[in-house]
Amino acid sequence: MSSVNAATASAPDIVVVDSVSKTFVIRKDNSLKERVVTLGRRGRAHQEQFRALNDVSFSIQAGRTIGLIGTNGSGKSTLLKVIGGIIDPSSGSVRRRGRLAALLELGAGFHPDLSGRDNIYLNAAVLGLSREQTDAAFESIVAFSEIGPFIDTQVKFYSSGMYVRLAFAVAVHTDPDLLLVDEVLAVGDEAFQRKCMDKIRQFQKEGRTIVLVSHSAAQVMEVCDEGIVLRDGQIAFMGSAADATRVHREILEGKRKQTVEREESEHAAQTVGEPAAHGEVLGVFVENEDGEVVRDVAPGETVTLRVKVRHSRPVEAWNTSVSIDTSNGQQVFGTGSRRLGTNHPAVPAGEAEITYRLSDVRFAGGQYFVNVDLQDADGRSLDVAWQAAAFYVPVDERQTGTIHTDVSLS
Repeated sequence: MSSVNAATASAPDIVVVDSVSKTFVIRKDNSLKERVVTLGRRGRAHQEQFRALNDVSFSIQAGRTIGLIGTNGSGKSTLLKVIGGIIDPSSGSVRRRGRLAALLELGAGFHPDLSGRDNIYLNAAVLGLSREQTDAAFESIVAFSEIGPFIDTQVKFYSSGMYVRLAFAVAVHTDPDLLLVDEVLAVGDEAFQRKCMDKIRQFQKEGRTIVLVSHSAAQVMEVCDEGIVLRDGQIAFMGSAADATRVHREILEGKRKQTVEREESEHAAQTVGEPAAHGEVLGVFVENEDGEVVRDVAPGETVTLRVKVRHSRPVEAWNTSVSIDTSNGQQVFGTGSRRLGTNHPAVPAGEAEITYRLSDVRFAGGQYFVNVDLQDADGRSLDVAWQAAAFYVPVDERQTGTIHTDVSLS
């Protein structure tokens, strides 16, 4: 059994997932006629089993915020439903402590023919609140949801954003020890998303446990303490949020490469001609004006990003792009040969180097990561190196944000 966080060993486990697997049966006879025809037949020729989770084990300590990330179909939502007790595992077990609140699907727990008012009481009851407790929280729930004028309207007439507002408002007012949140937060408008994030941060300060499913690497790194990366129903990685998003990006890049290679193989089988270009990023180095590799960069300095690549064959022209992210995944700078109106010159097969010179760099204090994309002459990506290099800018306690500037007050 692996714990998502070993640093706070004194905290009790609030969730223990032990060897959990989940298999769904997918029927191939979709129409009623097909089902009647196959009703008396033996065997499972018209059924297919899909294993959404395969022997997943981990524990979550109280007070942690965990991000579940992975590609579509990796098992994130299924795992969240198993943790929440919405569906039972095919094998294995899940143990939970404390009051649970879950936001798993848009409108889950709502009856479309009931008003928003009635659904507040219905959903709150499902989440474990008594009528007296819901009465006491009702006005606050409505105020948080910001749908007061429509509270007595049937929810089947609500927009998706109104659904999310009401569902989130009810969930966070049930005083949960464990909050499960799926991608539903992506449905609300930007202002309400910020409001939800503020509430989640409040929960974090209060020591509550949060499990968040998200496709946003920036959101995971900003909000979560740790991350769990799922791949094909299994855990591919457990660790820090920054490392989890890096692994997730590498998985996405691996899938992209497989798709490109498959398409190139199919194209090569149909045509005769020059083989497709292949290349890889070998390394990225952050250097000062003296050509020395550095880990620290002070505001105002000039920085060189030296990129080392390898081409599988001679190329007449090729491209690169670079970007710099903060530790929470926000891009603060990006450029590339195509953006600069040029491309890199012809090179033989083998290794090659190019450099980007960044003058008067004025990033605010903190950790930064450099990403590099190697492209062919037409800008098609050949290889991507996520977080290939890193540097640190000293923190200036007098200012916040993503840029540094000389500031005075008069």
